[in-house]
Formats: sequence, structure tokens, C-alpha cells
Amino acid sequence: MIAVIQRVKKTSLTSDGKPYSEISHGFLVLLGVLSGDDETDARLLADKIAKLRVLSDENGKMNRSLSDVGGEVMVVSNFTLAANYRHGNRPDFLRAAPPEEADRLYRLFIDFISLSGIPTVSGVFGADMQITTTADGPITIVMDSAVLRKEPKQ
Repeated sequence: MIAVIQRVKKTSLTSDGKPYSEISHGFLVLLGVLSGDDETDARLLADKIAKLRVLSDENGKMNRSLSDVGGEVMVVSNFTLAANYRHGNRPDFLRAAPPEEADRLYRLFIDFISLSGIPTVSGVFGADMQITTTADGPITIVMDSAVLRKEPKQ
């Protein structure tokens, strides 16, 4: 499972031309579910992101977590994070989990973040969405659950 975490001041998402969700400050998380990912991957990433200390303290240092500052999370499914771009100029997405499994693990990831007490909203799985965001920093971190597992995925 791959997550791109961006620290944001404000993010809003529309789907089918209608407002769907928004947050005022915290993290925009683009989540890619790969074939072979499971509940452990969802829990590892959710726990790490919920405790990630990259929000500014009173001295402007990245030392606070979402819960320290009353931050929120928007999670958006993004199968393109599974892109294989090694050959040619058109990537393939064969590493992406099948849609039914990806949706299940995406929802489980959202549940795990929510259970940590952090207000969490989502995008619309499988839909065409438009995201408007004001990056903060910019601070952007890429996480891979395989690294957190400390074992390579097959």
C-alpha cells in the first residue's frame, strides 16, 4: 500500500460536479492499494500517519501530530500510485489491487484513521474527482507499507 501524504491548510473535493468533502487543515492522503496488500498494510500506514509529527509547533518546528493540533485527514483512493513506468511512455497499472479488494482496504484504512480519533473524510472510490488544495510547506511524504513491514513484498 502506498500513501502520498501532503500537509494542507485547506482541501476540498468535488465529484460529479458537486461538493463532496473538505477539511480545514491536516493531511491530504492519496492512497494506492496494491495486489497482495491486506489489513496489516492498512493498519500499519494508518497508525503511522495518525502519529506523524510534521505539523508545526509554536516555534515553527515540525513537531506536532494531527491530534496535537486538531487536524483532519482527507483520504482519496488513487490506483495510479501503482503505476509501472519503466517501459515506454504509457504506464500500466497491473500492480494495483482489483477494485473490490482495493475498495475494501481503502475503507478499512479510513476506519483505522478514524478510530485513532482524527476527523476523517474521503473521496468517492472509483469516481472522477476534482481536488482543490492549499499545500502547507509544502510538506509531502511518500510511505510504503512494505517498508513499515520491514520485509519485501513479492
